[in-house]
Amino acid sequence: MNKLPLPLRNLVDQLANFPGVGPKSALRMAMTMLKWPREKTRNLGQGILDLRDRLCICSGCASLADNDPCDICSDPARDDEKLCVVSEWDSLLIMEESSFFRGKYLVLGGLLSPLDGVDPGLLEFDKLRKILGSGKVKELILALGTTLESETTNSYIKNMLAREFPGLILTRLAQGIPLGSDLKFMDKETLRQSMLYRQSI
Repeated sequence: MNKLPLPLRNLVDQLANFPGVGPKSALRMAMTMLKWPREKTRNLGQGILDLRDRLCICSGCASLADNDPCDICSDPARDDEKLCVVSEWDSLLIMEESSFFRGKYLVLGGLLSPLDGVDPGLLEFDKLRKILGSGKVKELILALGTTLESETTNSYIKNMLAREFPGLILTRLAQGIPLGSDLKFMDKETLRQSMLYRQSI
């Protein structure tokens, strides 16, 4: 790779930082871009700049958005009494594509995983406390999947509610979701049934 022209080598090095992309794949991608019309490569570059400059984290739900508050948080037709907690933004997208949940969300930003160094301070638990402290939420729905990390996070939230918000209804998606699965990989009908027949915990 050291014999590549400097601009090409720099791009290959940058592309190789993506997950699952090695130096050879990065070189193929860079060579493909070299064959593109100049305008197409400019559009790609502008898209990357826009991704950083025009997206923000919603102050209401901590999801990615192009405005703050996001469209979901600012929608008056949404049910303030139901709050669905998801681990990541892509799980929220899956829920929204299914079009059956009309409450609001909170994106935790991950799941508790002590072995990986992910402790409560790294996730949006303070924001969750603030939302619940407003008194509007009557039901908290956990949509975190069924992995070991999901169960750890579910237990943490359950204990937090028992201490700080007794009386709040806590439910989780029904167990139609296979054990060890991540929410983002569920088909829409399974997800819909899981939300419809959610369980008290």
